Amino acid sequence: MKVNKIDHICVAVRDLEEARRVWEPVLGKSKPDDTYVDEREKIRVARYWIGEVGFELMESTSADGEVAKFIEKRGEGVMVISLNVDDTRSAMKELKAKGYPFIGAPRPFRNCEYVFIHPKKMNGVLLELIDYNWKELKR
Repeated sequence: MKVNKIDHICVAVRDLEEARRVWEPVLGKSKPDDTYVDEREKIRVARYWIGEVGFELMESTSADGEVAKFIEKRGEGVMVISLNVDDTRSAMKELKAKGYPFIGAPRPFRNCEYVFIHPKKMNGVLLELIDYNWKELKR
């Protein structure tokens, strides 16, 4: 499997607006480069580009969302590290053959797919594989 780059890092936060006030001065930004709500994942996201790596602040939109559960169990902090690959399904197939456990099937996002490797295998890190092309960076 070829990893193209670290795609993005996600920080789980209780309050997105408060987290923005904390992080934006450090990131040298006055606002996110991209914002979105993912209803399926029950998250509201503020994404910042640091070079070609996304840095995301994620707030749960529901008490039963995975971000809310993560914060309840571990507190706020880094929740996901995402690796950019050419093809999510091919990468998943290759790693499954090597015994890596996945959480569910590939999921859609914009014009791509992503999947999570179970953190029990990855030293407690929820690792995401995503095959997005990030046309936003090619301005």
